[in-house]
Formats: sequence, C-alpha cells, structure tokens
Amino acid sequence: MKYESILLVTAVIAACASAQPALSSAASELQGETSGAANAPPVMRNTSQEPLIPAGYGTLKQDEFTMSFRSGPLLIKVTPLTENVIRTAAPDTYNRLHALANSRREEALNAGGPSATELFLVSFFSYQPDVTFTPENLQLVNQGRQLRPVTVIPISSGWSRQRMQQQETQSALYVFESPIDYQQTITAAYGMDQNNAWSGIIPRLQVERSRILARSTR
Repeated sequence: MKYESILLVTAVIAACASAQPALSSAASELQGETSGAANAPPVMRNTSQEPLIPAGYGTLKQDEFTMSFRSGPLLIKVTPLTENVIRTAAPDTYNRLHALANSRREEALNAGGPSATELFLVSFFSYQPDVTFTPENLQLVNQGRQLRPVTVIPISSGWSRQRMQQQETQSALYVFESPIDYQQTITAAYGMDQNNAWSGIIPRLQVERSRILARSTR
C-alpha cells in the first residue's frame, strides 16, 4: 500500500512538471498578443450609443446629416464623422468620410489623448471677398455641456490664413473629447450664431438605420 502511494505521488509530480512548459508557452503567447494589440494602429470606432449598423447599405447624402448655418458672410457646415452616423450615407459618401477620418485618427489621438475620439468635418464658405474666420469660435453644446475642440486638424491648404476670398471654402477636422450623445440635440455655435438642426436630423437617421437593418437582412 505504501509502495502504491509513492508511485501515485511520483506520477502527480511528473504530470505537473510536464504541464509547466505548456503553461509558460501559453503565457508567452498571451503576452505577445497583448503587446501586439497595444502597438496596433488606431481604427475607426463607433462612438454612438446605438449598436453599430452595417456599412454599405445607406442612401443619405452628406448634407442630410450636416448642420449648416449662416454667420454673417460665412456659411458653416458641421458634419459628425462617428461611424453610426456616416454609415447611413450612400456607399461612395461613406467611403470618402470613413477614409478621411481614419487617415487622421492617429493624429487626433496624439494631439488630444485617448479620449479625443469625436471627429467632425467643419467647412467655412465665404459669400463675400476678403472674409476672415476664427476657427476656435466654433463650439458644440450637447447634454448641457459646452464642448470646445481639443485640436483642429487642417484639411485645406489655406486654412492657416484664416481669410477667404468670395466663393472660397476652407475645411478642417475638429476633434472633441468623448462622449457625445448623438441621440440628443447637438447645437453648433459660432460666436453669437447657433444652429439646432441636429434635432431634426435625429429622426431622419433613425428611419435610415431601420431601413439599413432591413436591407442588410434580405
């Protein structure tokens, strides 16, 4: 009986010893995966609070989810680039906006930090010659919070001049910290001028999302 117990203990010790290399290998693989994830480039994220809808089934034009308003001689357009909004757009429009946001995602994160995930395409159009604009005067209001951009990334080459000729357009990406609730009213403000068009855009997006889900399941 004592001899059998000794054999049993010896077998258990041998089994543990053989399992140790496998555990060490698994730990090394897990560490490698974690390291790889940390070094992976940033990708587009859905910052909307709704489930992410599939891409490629939308029909909306960009202006249908853009806040547009006048401020003196300026026409200002503010377009959110969160995935669950731009996926309601027609495929060519979605691909263009997605590529634009994704190409500047890393720059936005480097400038604003890990919470700088809310990107908006902002353009200024001049109806008159020799018109100046002040980029930092554009702000958003959402859920009672006044939101200022943490950084502005120019797109057009003349942005830094902050001066436009008649019929000229200058555009940039505005980066805000998350979260922004796109199911609630967003007010775009420039100086004393404001626009609350988002309250009318919300139901349009909801209808299009329902249609996209129906199309994608056929």
